[in-house]
Amino acid sequence: MLVTRKAGRLAVGLAALSLTVAACGGGSSDSGAISDSTGKVDGAGKSLSVWIMEGTNPDAKPFFSGVSAAFKKETGATLDVQYVPWAEAHDKFVNSIAGGTTPDVAEVGTTWTPEFADAGALADLSPAVKQAGLDGDLVPGLVDAGTVDGKLYGMPWYAGVRSVIYRTDVFEKAGVKPPTTWDELVEVGDTLKAKDPKMITFPVAGDSEYGVYPFIWGNQGKIAEQDGSSWKSDISSSEARKGIDFYTGLATEHGFSSPAATTWDEADLSDAFSRGDVAMMIAGSWTPGALVEANPDLKGKIGAFPIPGPDGGVAPSFLGGSHLGVFETAKDKDLAWSFVKLMSTGTFAQQWGEQSGFFPGTKSLLDQVQQENDPVVAPFATQMVEGGASLPVTPLYGQVQGKKTVSAMLQSILSGKASVADATDKAATEMDDIFAKG
Repeated sequence: MLVTRKAGRLAVGLAALSLTVAACGGGSSDSGAISDSTGKVDGAGKSLSVWIMEGTNPDAKPFFSGVSAAFKKETGATLDVQYVPWAEAHDKFVNSIAGGTTPDVAEVGTTWTPEFADAGALADLSPAVKQAGLDGDLVPGLVDAGTVDGKLYGMPWYAGVRSVIYRTDVFEKAGVKPPTTWDELVEVGDTLKAKDPKMITFPVAGDSEYGVYPFIWGNQGKIAEQDGSSWKSDISSSEARKGIDFYTGLATEHGFSSPAATTWDEADLSDAFSRGDVAMMIAGSWTPGALVEANPDLKGKIGAFPIPGPDGGVAPSFLGGSHLGVFETAKDKDLAWSFVKLMSTGTFAQQWGEQSGFFPGTKSLLDQVQQENDPVVAPFATQMVEGGASLPVTPLYGQVQGKKTVSAMLQSILSGKASVADATDKAATEMDDIFAKG
């Protein structure tokens, strides 16, 4: 399952709903703010409505059966959990916000949180997080993704991150180790290509924007930056261009990719890897298990390493996953916060991560994952802690993704139709047009 959640075409419409939300009660409702995150909440006789996205965890229903029992014991309240397919979720949220029929709490994709917060639909969790002593334990990249104007509207719940997975048997046969710099990545690629020219050394997928971001960020570049209340593209800066040039050059200069990969998305990458055609590729932390399921012969033959920075270290990689949000329409926000805290910290957060293949949103639980030192899992955890990043925190970036601005840029470079300079200039202009209309 892909972790990324795109706001897409509906972002503008939802932003326009902020006045409607306010008129329906919004932040001025009798439900008030979250007042006490440390004291025991009495929810006897009450029910809390919760929306959870369907498909992330195959064992979600038995999992929430256990959560419901624990929540009932802790607060006296019952849970009313509704499972919503990801494909239908954004429209459902938009309609519920417009109609004032939002749930008390919901799982919200990290790229949606700024959009819903901007519409005035979500409650500020910052005071509750601070009172609970959790502000120093949350994964920074997930905090950034859930923060608007200095206030936290999305409690980090879980996330996945992209690193590089590779065939351990292929690396061993070629006598190479995982690279730690850009130069080493090229050296390893050259060796692998020479050993087996028929294998795709490092496919550069033109329809997967998340592959290029680490190379932009790793070279100190930015996708876009905020200037006051507005946003401006930075994807044509010299730093960003150098990262894009290196990434696409793995295909156009070094020949590590294949012509077919120019139009590939992440599903195509996974298919090629599961067929045994790929030596290494950028993939999500949720991918290895699915690859082994698709091809059991790969069991014990998959390793991972963090995406390297130019001269070492870990390049930032997009953290995609979910927050838990408390809606302003919640009648008892303290009860809602009790549920959020139960889900995002401790045993249930750990269990959800283990069952779903994603990582918890707290540093303390991530430390436990790293200490287990699983050769496949630990590198992803390191990537998340040391190099987790978020996309521009504005609902307008959903429109950029909806137009596939970055993918179109990559494909024009990989196909030879445009230079890096021309392609990035075009992408920057398209982004700025979207930002200006917002």
